[in-house]
Amino acid sequence: MRCVVLSLILMVLATASCTRRPVQQDLPSSQNSDLPRTAGHSHQMTNSPGAVDAPYELQFIDTMIVHHQGAIDMAQLVATRAQHEEIRQLAKSIISDQQREIAEMKAWRSNWFGASPQAINMELPGMHEGMSGMDLARLDSLKGNDFDLEFIRQMVPHHEGAVTMAKELLAIEAHAELKTLAESIVRTQTTEVEQMKDWQKDWDKK
Repeated sequence: MRCVVLSLILMVLATASCTRRPVQQDLPSSQNSDLPRTAGHSHQMTNSPGAVDAPYELQFIDTMIVHHQGAIDMAQLVATRAQHEEIRQLAKSIISDQQREIAEMKAWRSNWFGASPQAINMELPGMHEGMSGMDLARLDSLKGNDFDLEFIRQMVPHHEGAVTMAKELLAIEAHAELKTLAESIVRTQTTEVEQMKDWQKDWDKK
């Protein structure tokens, strides 16, 4: 009898583990090993010890990596939930672009700052605004047009936060590579925000 009960328990646990989607398991291992987990809400994240005393470029890199990871987390839910092809294509671009940018920032960090301690600063302009609306659990519970609209509601302020952070970086002396990245973030994510707002107007009527 004990064997039967144990078998049933194991079956339940196995079923539960298969039905819960691990949001970030499909990231390449080279980019998924040491990033802070955003979980779903910015209040679950705190500043790195001594972050405000670190060089601003280091703060920007470490904080933007976390910000990018949040966008990737949201975008990875799209393939199995979205109704509109426009959102699917946007999500693919977000994942591709921001994984590449994370890799670039990590390389620059290594070259410029060596093994310096992590310098995530949640107080950088745009960071709280960009992360506070993230709710992966809610996104994970939706499908179809409802998912698409919620994705837009969360991703628009998230993008706007990244744009604010990038503009702040452009206002200071910084490495040319980092300024080029910031210019690309402003240009690309501003365009994507405008696209999403247009889609929202159309799809909100359905």
